[in-house]
Amino acid sequence: MDPGLLSRIQFGLTASFHYIYPPLSIGLGVILVLTEALALKTRNPLFQQMTRFWTRIFGLIFALGVATGVVLEFQFGTNWSTYSRFVGDVFGSALAAEGIFAFFLESGFLAILLFGWDKVSPRVHMFSTVMVALGAHFSAIWIVVANSWMQTPAGFHLVQAALRQRAEITDFWTMVFNPSAMVRLSHAVLGAWQAAAFFVLSVSAYYLLRRQHLEFAKASMRIGLVVAVVASLGSFATGHQSALLVSRYQPAKLAAMEGHYPASAPAPLSLFGWVDEKAERVVGTTVPGMLSFLVHGDTTKPVTGLAAFPPADRPPVQPVFQAYHAMVGIGMGLIGLAFLGAFLWWRGTLFETRWLLWVYVFAVLGPQAANQLGWFTAEVGRQPWIVYGLMRTKDAVSPALSVGQALTSLAMFLTIYLALFVLFIYLLDQKIRHGPAADDLEMAYHRR
Repeated sequence: MDPGLLSRIQFGLTASFHYIYPPLSIGLGVILVLTEALALKTRNPLFQQMTRFWTRIFGLIFALGVATGVVLEFQFGTNWSTYSRFVGDVFGSALAAEGIFAFFLESGFLAILLFGWDKVSPRVHMFSTVMVALGAHFSAIWIVVANSWMQTPAGFHLVQAALRQRAEITDFWTMVFNPSAMVRLSHAVLGAWQAAAFFVLSVSAYYLLRRQHLEFAKASMRIGLVVAVVASLGSFATGHQSALLVSRYQPAKLAAMEGHYPASAPAPLSLFGWVDEKAERVVGTTVPGMLSFLVHGDTTKPVTGLAAFPPADRPPVQPVFQAYHAMVGIGMGLIGLAFLGAFLWWRGTLFETRWLLWVYVFAVLGPQAANQLGWFTAEVGRQPWIVYGLMRTKDAVSPALSVGQALTSLAMFLTIYLALFVLFIYLLDQKIRHGPAADDLEMAYHRR
C-alpha cells in the first residue's frame, strides 16, 4: 500500500464528514438573521419562536463543525509535511486570517446568540446574530481563498530553502484575489445557503405532513423557499462562471469533466453517459458544439482536450466526469423544486400538495450531495497536482509516514467520525421531534 494514497483517502473522508456541517451553519446563519429581523420588525411571537428553534439547531451543527474541522489542519503536519513546508507562507497567512476575522468573531458572539435571549436587549442580540453569521461567512472566505490558491496560484515567488523550494507571498492581496477565488467563493457560499434552505424546507414539510406546529412550519417554509430560489439561481450562474475559469486555467480538468479527448477540436456538451476511456469517447447523450459555445460563444471554436496533455498530467477521467454531471443534475433538480414550490405558494396550494412535501422531506440530501460532488470534482480534477503546476500530490506526503501509521490513523478517524455522525443524527432527530417550544411563542424580548 502507498502512504500517499492512504493519506488522500483519510483527508478525503475527514473533509467530507466535516463538510456536512459548515454549509448548514453558514446558510442557517442567514436564515437566523432573516427570522430575527422579522421578529424585531413585526413583534410577531411566531418569528421569535422560529429564531429560537433554528438557533438550537444551529448550535448543534456549529459544535459538530468545530469538532470535525480541527482535525483537518493537524493532518497538514502529520501526513502532508512536505506540502506544508512548500505552502506554509501562503496557508499560514490565510488560516491566521481565518482565526482572527472568522473564528474569534463567530465564537465571541455565539454565547450571546445561544444564551443571551433574556440577558441583553433585542438589538444587541440581533447584532450578535449578524456577527455570528458574518463569522461563518468569513471562515468560508479564507478557506476557499487558500484552496483556490492551490487551483490558481498567484502573488508569490519560489524560494530555495535547504534542499527544497517553498512558495513565498510577494503580494498578499494578489494571493487573496487569485483568479479563481471570488467566483469559487460565491459558488460555495450559495451552495451553503441552498443546503440550509432545503434543510428548513425538509423540517417544515415534515411538520406539515404530521399536522404539527402548522403555523411555524408554514412560516419557515416560506422563508426557506425564498432563500432556496435565490441560492439555486445564484449557484447556477456562479457554477457557469466557475466552469469558464476552469477552461482558462485548468483545461485538463474541464476536458475530464466533459470527457473531451481531441487535443483541439469543437466540443459537444455531455448531458449524461459513460466515458469509454479506451476508445476515448463518451457513450451517452451529447449536444454537438454546445461546450464550445458555452466556453467561447461559438459552436465551431476548438476546446482543449485530454490528448493535449501527457498521460501523467491527466486527471482521472471517469470519476471526475460522473461527479460533475451528477452535481449538475442535482443542481438543476433543486432549481426545479425551488421554483415549483414558489409557484404553488403563489397559487395558494403549496401546503396541501402532499407529494411535493414528501419530496421536500428527502430533498435535504440534494444540496449535501451536490456540495460533496462539487468538491470532489474540483479536487480530483486537479490531480496529479496538489498545487496546480507547481507540486504533484505524490511529492507532498510526509517522508517519514509509514503505511502502518497511515492505516491506523485512517481506521481511528473513520471510527470516531462515524460515531460523531451517529450522535449528530440522534441529537438532531430529538430536536426535530421535540419541535419548537410553546414557551417561545411568548415574547422573550424585554425592554431594557
